[in-house]
Amino acid sequence: MSYLDNVRVFVRVVELGTLSAAGRDQRVTPAVASNRVKELERHLGVRLFNRTTRKLSPTEHGRVFYDGAVKIIEAVNEAEAAIADLSRNPKGSLRITAPLGIGRRLIAPGVPEFHDRYRDIEVRLRLSDHNIDILSEGVDVAFKLGVLEDSNLRMRGILNCERVLCAAPAYLERRGMPADADALIADRHDCLLLRYPGSKEYYWTLQTAGGARKFEVGGPYDSDDGDVLTQWALEGRGIINKPLFEVKHHLDDGTLTEILQETPPTPVQLAAIYPHKRFQDPKVRLMIDFMAERCQRLIGRILAGGPQDAEAES
Repeated sequence: MSYLDNVRVFVRVVELGTLSAAGRDQRVTPAVASNRVKELERHLGVRLFNRTTRKLSPTEHGRVFYDGAVKIIEAVNEAEAAIADLSRNPKGSLRITAPLGIGRRLIAPGVPEFHDRYRDIEVRLRLSDHNIDILSEGVDVAFKLGVLEDSNLRMRGILNCERVLCAAPAYLERRGMPADADALIADRHDCLLLRYPGSKEYYWTLQTAGGARKFEVGGPYDSDDGDVLTQWALEGRGIINKPLFEVKHHLDDGTLTEILQETPPTPVQLAAIYPHKRFQDPKVRLMIDFMAERCQRLIGRILAGGPQDAEAES
């Protein structure tokens, strides 16, 4: 086993808390991850973890070694990136993440094309509507809708995305068309919300005559999967707040109807977010450039009424 591989596994065990999580991250079994940690402990002659049935926590020796190990990994990654930049042949793995909606429609279909161009780059894609901690989970690039809140990260804006409120005709027939934004609350309309532990979307921000205003809407149920909300809306279960490009085809075919066009939701920015050191890595720059151009092209085509299937152009 490579000593550096042992160090990489150790670092991820500290950051993720379990051998199984670190093993998945490093694409090895929990048994292999455990052996690598044990081999490292034998080499150093100290115990690196306090072991319980649920979680591993670093010992004092482990915390000290972790601080130095992170610097070693960063130095090796930077050195490899510099060589790749000089040789014009980027190599290695690239961890990217995106929400389910844009991930399925825009990002995932482009990964094979990216790999066809750069055969020595392994792409590890994770799709989730949960708020992923980019630094602790070792993400290289996150494609997200929203704003940058962590000063340890950098952001490259890709596109401002218009949002719309919409519902199925069956829902509007049953509950009536909201007269104005205040009716969402006054008439207790069923608003379908994206919620998960730590979620901040307990309100909708709409553009009113007096400026942007927050409305604390609610409904009988919510989900941590944005596509589930769209499906519920199509079934007539309530109102959704979505980027226009995600629901444009439903609006065009009449299965969803836009409401409150005079007070639409505030737009949201599609952006690439990454740890500030990672942009020196040519793999990261290549991925951001590739996906930025792809997303701009595909969203433009969707909004112009073109084909909805992003895979159609791959």
